[in-house]
Amino acid sequence: MKIDTEYLQRCIKALDMAYEDLQKYSTDEIRYDIYRSAVIKEFEIILEQSGKLLKKILKPYFHTSKAVDRLYFKDIFREAGLHDLLELEEVERWLQYRDNRNSTSHDYGVDLANHTLSLMKQFIIDANRLVSVIENNDT
Repeated sequence: MKIDTEYLQRCIKALDMAYEDLQKYSTDEIRYDIYRSAVIKEFEIILEQSGKLLKKILKPYFHTSKAVDRLYFKDIFREAGLHDLLELEEVERWLQYRDNRNSTSHDYGVDLANHTLSLMKQFIIDANRLVSVIENNDT
């Protein structure tokens, strides 16, 4: 069964474009704030979609679908590493992305937003790589 990654790819493209446009403005401009918010929101959406789609890839590695459904986000990525779907370094970054996302949902400070922005170049690379992993692993 082919897993549909179209929405995830669209979100990654939106993130990439918003991040690129963000670079055009100085931090004291309102458009910077608008694009920063868009980047952070797409980051959050991509994280959630990535976990959901990766869970589908993991189902053949478990004895029941319910066992996979019980996995928490970080466990999904750890299992992906255990089954050689992702490299260890990638798994570590995804766990860091999740920690950052959990922080952004509770603290909307500028420092945290800036830290999130500092992750975006690598996050976009990792998200695109994950799309390849998903598309190349028929379940």
